[in-house]
Amino acid sequence: MSTQQLMPQGQMAPKLPVPFVLVTGGKGGVGKTTVCANLGVQLAKSGLRVLMVDLDLGLANLDLVLGLESGSTVEDALQQGVSLGDCVREGPGGVHVLPAGSGSESMGRLDTLGRNRLIRALADLALEYDLVVGDSAAGIGPDVLEFASIADRVLLVTTPDLTALTDAYGVIKALDQLGTRTGADIPTPEVIVNQSRDIEEGQAIARKLRAICERFLCRSPRQAGWIPRSAAVADSLARRAPFALDPRRALEKLCLEQISGRLSRLAQPLEVASHA
Repeated sequence: MSTQQLMPQGQMAPKLPVPFVLVTGGKGGVGKTTVCANLGVQLAKSGLRVLMVDLDLGLANLDLVLGLESGSTVEDALQQGVSLGDCVREGPGGVHVLPAGSGSESMGRLDTLGRNRLIRALADLALEYDLVVGDSAAGIGPDVLEFASIADRVLLVTTPDLTALTDAYGVIKALDQLGTRTGADIPTPEVIVNQSRDIEEGQAIARKLRAICERFLCRSPRQAGWIPRSAAVADSLARRAPFALDPRRALEKLCLEQISGRLSRLAQPLEVASHA
């Protein structure tokens, strides 16, 4: 789909009233939702009130990864008049989750009006939280681009695989073009290298992507972190139990804590903010 389907210059949707982090990826299969789910749980464990929103509106599975039972979704809120707040469920580690549905053609092709109805409702709901974390669809569809345009931080998940890296560059390029066309101040995505052999490979992949973006886009994406290829991560996904809750001090947990530690500085807990 063309970025021309997004809102024209000067009419981009407003940002949320609290920090909003969007997790995205250029292609499916890079572990985007697994990284997002565990990141949200880890942030909630740190004491923040975190709302996770599944923004893969046509093929959502954040609730599946988090082991939640079925219930009302974003689709019910937009099409059946259910309150968005009534769709929120408590997930593992105290994180709150706003799930979406799967297999709905209309939600998979949501138009600008529908997206902005969702954003306005989400803005009201977000006032109850310190931080909103969204799990977007993969690719460069209108949903991904518009949600990225209102994000305070965009985390781009890739793997060392050449096709994943190529598609990650494609996401950064599409966001750069959108910013140029609309005049929006869209943050340059920060890169998480998932399924990396070790820290050296993660850093090398991030450097390669940064060099390409600096050469062709005048953008310099920073590395937000890396997650190792791990049987424990795969096992946690099969069990629908976030590895962020594993009591062991495994490497994947240390890597996750480093990423979440940087993000937690975006938010100020409600108790602190109310006495400021």
